Amino acid sequence: MTVPDVVTVGEAMALLIARTPGPLEAVGEFERATAGAELNVAVGLSRLGFHVGYIGSLGQDSPGRYLRAFMADERLDLRHLWMDARYPTGLMLKQMAADGADPEVEYFRRGSAASRLSARDMPAPDSDFGRARLLHLTGICPALSRGCRELAFALARQARAGGRTVSFDPNLRPRLWQSRTAMIETVNALACAADIVLPGLAEGRLLTACDDPAGIARYYLERGVRQVVVKLGPEGAYVAGADVEAGVVPGVPVPRVVDTVGAGDGFAVGVISALLDGLDLRAAAARGCAIGARVVQFRGDCEGLPGRAQLAEAPARPGRTRINMETQA
Repeated sequence: MTVPDVVTVGEAMALLIARTPGPLEAVGEFERATAGAELNVAVGLSRLGFHVGYIGSLGQDSPGRYLRAFMADERLDLRHLWMDARYPTGLMLKQMAADGADPEVEYFRRGSAASRLSARDMPAPDSDFGRARLLHLTGICPALSRGCRELAFALARQARAGGRTVSFDPNLRPRLWQSRTAMIETVNALACAADIVLPGLAEGRLLTACDDPAGIARYYLERGVRQVVVKLGPEGAYVAGADVEAGVVPGVPVPRVVDTVGAGDGFAVGVISALLDGLDLRAAAARGCAIGARVVQFRGDCEGLPGRAQLAEAPARPGRTRINMETQA
């Protein structure tokens, strides 16, 4: 078997997208899709030609079988994806929002199969997954359960000890945490175990108590992180770190925003893929802005994630709406 370029861990969910506008309780028809921040990133990187390993657990139910088939079709390495007959697959409902607004979403993930992951599910350090070039983590996995939290930190320690690169996107989900304090302390601890941190501006302000992107970046750089990319919404991204001139990379205008969910995951795909391609951090942030801009022009979380040929196309015409790169799935 092949050593993956990237390994990630998380909860893949079945997604039901409303076919008509309005509050979710009034919607009569939904279309099925997929969701999960780590899944979105894994799919995006796979479409760009990287070998991506996914660590997770799905219920042995129809949503779980649907997700596994989707992931296999996207050529993800599923050697560490478990099918659990005891617990269900997570589910997400998403509103059809108008005029580019952030849609209402509802999660049904308590007691899911993915929440039962633990450090026992960690690949050995000398295994193919343990030797991946890059480990990508988010702040969602440690919010799911104590076992998931232990797994995320163990994976980060193992990767750093083996000289691998760790990227981290906070992906704050306050409803999954027992308290705001626990969320901030845990997410920051995991961020400071990473090499590359990708917070949104609002997330960074909450996590660091710093108001400006330079202060947010400095907070993490002073704690051992090598590179920081702060998503600035319509303004693009602020980059800082080793071997890069700190400053803003401009955002990308789009003709029309259809669905903002998944923009931040597309941004992460752009940054990670560019760094793996050997580009510098400013070029990586520019690719992140371009992919995020493409993602918001499609309804589903993964539908707008490009292949290499699509990546080379101009992402948008100038002078139109700019999108919010903080929005996540």
